[in-house]
Amino acid sequence: MSSAELPDMVTTSASRVRAGVSLRARCSALLRGTALAGLALAVLGVSGAVVSSRAQSGLTDQLAGQVDPAEPLLLEANELRYDFDRDIISAVGNVQIYYGDNTVEADRVDFDRRQNRLRATGNVRLTEPGGNVVRAASMDLSDDLRDGFAAQLQLDTPQRTRFLAESAKREAGNRTTFNNGVYTVYTSPRNPPDKPPLWRIRAQTIVHNQEEKTIEFEKASLEFFGRSLAYLPYLSMPDPSVRRKSGLLTPSAVFGDRVGAGVRIPYYFALDPSYDLLVTATPLTKQGVLGQVDWRQKLIDGSYSIHAGGLFQAQPGEYSTSSGNRRFRGVIASQGDFFINDRWKWGWDLSWRTDRAFLNDYSFAKFGNASDVSQLYMTGQSERNRFDMRAYAFRISQEDYSAAPALNSPNGFLPVGSMLQDKQPFVHPVVDWNYIFEDPVAGGELSLTGNLTSLTRQRTDAISIGGVDRFRGIEGTFTRTSLRADWRSTITDPLGQVFTPFAYVKGDLYFLASQDRNVNSLTGESVVGRIMPAIGLDYRFPFIGTFEGGNQIIEPVAQIIVRPNEGRIGELPNDDAQSIVFDSTTLFEYDKFSGFDRSEGGTRANVGLKYSVQFDDLFNVSALFGRSFHLAGTNSYRTPDILGATTSSGLETGSSDYVGSVYLDTFQGFRLGAQGRFDGKSLAMRRGQVEATGIYGPVTGNLAYAYLSSQPALGITTPREEIIGSASLRLQENWRLFGSMRYDLQRKNTVRDSLGIGYDDEGFSMSFAYAEDRSRNNGQTTDRMFFFRFGLRTIGDTEFSSSADN
Repeated sequence: MSSAELPDMVTTSASRVRAGVSLRARCSALLRGTALAGLALAVLGVSGAVVSSRAQSGLTDQLAGQVDPAEPLLLEANELRYDFDRDIISAVGNVQIYYGDNTVEADRVDFDRRQNRLRATGNVRLTEPGGNVVRAASMDLSDDLRDGFAAQLQLDTPQRTRFLAESAKREAGNRTTFNNGVYTVYTSPRNPPDKPPLWRIRAQTIVHNQEEKTIEFEKASLEFFGRSLAYLPYLSMPDPSVRRKSGLLTPSAVFGDRVGAGVRIPYYFALDPSYDLLVTATPLTKQGVLGQVDWRQKLIDGSYSIHAGGLFQAQPGEYSTSSGNRRFRGVIASQGDFFINDRWKWGWDLSWRTDRAFLNDYSFAKFGNASDVSQLYMTGQSERNRFDMRAYAFRISQEDYSAAPALNSPNGFLPVGSMLQDKQPFVHPVVDWNYIFEDPVAGGELSLTGNLTSLTRQRTDAISIGGVDRFRGIEGTFTRTSLRADWRSTITDPLGQVFTPFAYVKGDLYFLASQDRNVNSLTGESVVGRIMPAIGLDYRFPFIGTFEGGNQIIEPVAQIIVRPNEGRIGELPNDDAQSIVFDSTTLFEYDKFSGFDRSEGGTRANVGLKYSVQFDDLFNVSALFGRSFHLAGTNSYRTPDILGATTSSGLETGSSDYVGSVYLDTFQGFRLGAQGRFDGKSLAMRRGQVEATGIYGPVTGNLAYAYLSSQPALGITTPREEIIGSASLRLQENWRLFGSMRYDLQRKNTVRDSLGIGYDDEGFSMSFAYAEDRSRNNGQTTDRMFFFRFGLRTIGDTEFSSSADN
């Protein structure tokens, strides 16, 4: 509650008064209990009540009309007095008045029945259920409690904001004026109660308008550590209880080599509780004025937002090397989420922009959800059924480039790096469906998985490696619908051996239209069907051992899958199964392809050993090591598909590479995880990753190492090896130092790095950071960014950012 509500904090009703002795039984006949009830009523103040000093019967009638007889009021004091000559009722010594969750405390409370004035003196403290607390040396209120005066006032709100003033005066029941006042935030109970605020606003006059919920500062200054840093002739802000209010938000500074200097000036319109509007203008010295509009609205069944921005560039030549070299540039984006019922919802996440580089060049302005991916969706989910349908469009940010001649296809396809946008597909749509039968079927669990993917691409995305054409995407319209049924049952014998027989069958139906006839390996049929049945057995035999202080589990695992050869390899499009990551997480997958466009065939066995140890209240270690064997039939991972080459996945040989992982959790803030793939013959590392996260004292850090061996079939002729790390050091209670780095061990250069320092407490936050990024244009370009953020709680945040490109 704000200071404008000061009189209301002492207004409630009452029906019963107790003051050490029963008022009704032991007070004088003149009072008859009603005068003191009037005192209590005045102290706690029923809103709009006038405590009359006229006939006692009239006072009784008033009290009966204003007091809820079901709500008790208690008045406690060391002594009760009545001055017959001056007609003043007084409660003296440790006065405490309780009504519901409201309390009034003071050394003395006097009610002048002739003047109809209430005066509380000595350590006055008023508390209301909402948590607002007012302290004052004295308070003097009118008979109707609409007007009043307080000396040496302090008002604390639940939002931990504080007003201090030499005196405060309330007029018209709405407008409170603080004279020689201070506004600041105060520390929470966990901090020292006398800790001084880092900042405060000191003003000659502070005016709180309760009806308009505004706080106005006149002749004010912003102080840090008790020293004035800025003079503010006038400042207006919403009171702490306001969450949404129209007005100017905190501006922020912008600087960049291509845009020049500027200031973002946002104005917020709180039009209605269900919708609002934010309008932002950013004048830039080099490019003109960037305008931005953000609209949000909540409806009964959901919400949506619309974001738009644009400008007419004054100097488009600053972007002569990119698609941003144009007069008008802009973006529009929208997002919506709506519930059909408690299980179904639909929505969208759409954006469009004039050119590829707009979001990067004007990254200091956030345009809602604008990104490279637009989608429409509808989803539904129950305990055993899930449906998800989405349509996608992709708008890339990368500019066209000229690739090395060795990567250009010699067969008339577009060169690598050219017309990149035309090579992106429109997905219309992709549908995923899952259903698990509630009742067992043939003694086991039966589930169904369906997928439908339909897409159109305008240009073929082809590269040539070693004289072999590879197609990452093919011109035309392709639709595939797939349905897979899975059955499994688990049997545990008396020895603890676990047998899981399983079977599945997957059927695919392809529809091909307007396909690129230059892709000779692609089938010329317009409709193609295929089916892949499989049966298998999963075997596990866990050995559990306990010891003093913990337990361990050793579990051998073996799996065999029998199925026919994969059909139509290389004759059908492959859009969702191009990536194969063979590691410990996919070792026991029935089909290790990443999508539906490929179906693993042939007979395969997967074997491994799992181990875990748990030390009581100390740490846990788990590990897995194993490999896969192709036993019969055609190895799907060795036979080229439309991509034109093997994938070097580690599965292309009869005996696969080894895969392993180990994880350590100390439960003390430190975790370590590592996994790798090792050559099946030489045990040389083919792929590896190690990541550690930890907290030790004031240090919080993360360090990761990643390695990928060369894969000539993919055009990766040299190994890739990087270290990525980040850390934060708390220097003192509120100060922290933070930074991050990504380092390329093969090229021996820093890809990204950043360093910053920050300060955060309950009322103030500040941070400064500097970052460099050399990931663009093969390390030939360095993007530099300076960032400064400054925030005062309840006042607002501002930030400054600048960028420079070399």
